[in-house]
Amino acid sequence: MTDSALLAAALATLPDAARVAPPRISGDGVASVILDVSGMDAQQRDALEAEVRRLLLAVAGVREVRVVQTAEKPERRLIAVGSGKGGVGKSTLSANLAIALHRLGFRVGLVDADVYGPSQPRLMAAEGEKPTAQDKQLNPIPTRWGVPMLSMGQLVAPEKALAWRGPMASGALGQLVDARWGETDTLVVDLPPGTGDVQLSMIQKHRPMGAVIVSTPQDLALIDAARAIDLFNTAGIPIIGIVENMAGYACPHCGEISDPFGSGGAEAEAARLGIPFLGRVPLDIAIRRASDAGEPPAARDDAGAEPFLRIAEQVAAAIRSR
Repeated sequence: MTDSALLAAALATLPDAARVAPPRISGDGVASVILDVSGMDAQQRDALEAEVRRLLLAVAGVREVRVVQTAEKPERRLIAVGSGKGGVGKSTLSANLAIALHRLGFRVGLVDADVYGPSQPRLMAAEGEKPTAQDKQLNPIPTRWGVPMLSMGQLVAPEKALAWRGPMASGALGQLVDARWGETDTLVVDLPPGTGDVQLSMIQKHRPMGAVIVSTPQDLALIDAARAIDLFNTAGIPIIGIVENMAGYACPHCGEISDPFGSGGAEAEAARLGIPFLGRVPLDIAIRRASDAGEPPAARDDAGAEPFLRIAEQVAAAIRSR
């Protein structure tokens, strides 16, 4: 009679042998084996199963092979990037934060959840890229910076307006978050501005491990940022910190620093609310030009990357502490 040791020996040469549990065989020649296919796509899963069947059927006494595939759902952290109002540079911060976290060693994906005004295809040089689907799940679009992404801007024509009610927008968000992210361990989610249905759906269904709030220094933006912070606090989502964007303008001709939107307001608001202040991103025409060109500054090795890398280091520390 064929025993389980012979079956195990037959599978020992597999490149993915560690994914195969010790096989068993019944008295009537039926071999049973469990495969761990975590993180594999359909083609890889099928190839592994076919090879296991071939090897086991070559063992004397085996007349049938029964295979069960199992997979562990990966631990995946969601970092929500929000703001109380539009026009504060939230999407630019999201793209550069994702790239900076990737540079720090995280396996990062980027979700553009701003279904009404998606910006990430332009920022990440992914315009015109259309995601495919597999097993009713979307496949994220790879980017040159090692950060896969998904955006509603990749699913509809650039000039097409989305006149969706809240449930439809929330359903679209679910498809983006629950896509085939593979080994990705962290998703940076660029939320729409405000505190509406999409934000509530994200909080209720996907439970971010923390939120980063973006604001300019001016008082009106800070009032709206406080509302966004209150939404996350009420839902029990920790605030990782607040970023002050468009903070200080350096004249490219004389080098003089001016503050068209004020100075230090976000840091003062963070202190008032008792939340971390993550840092400032200057109002720099180089950031605007690079972003419009699909060349995120965080991907470069120059001074333009520094503000984003410093912010990412603090976000990374918050992730590792939880």
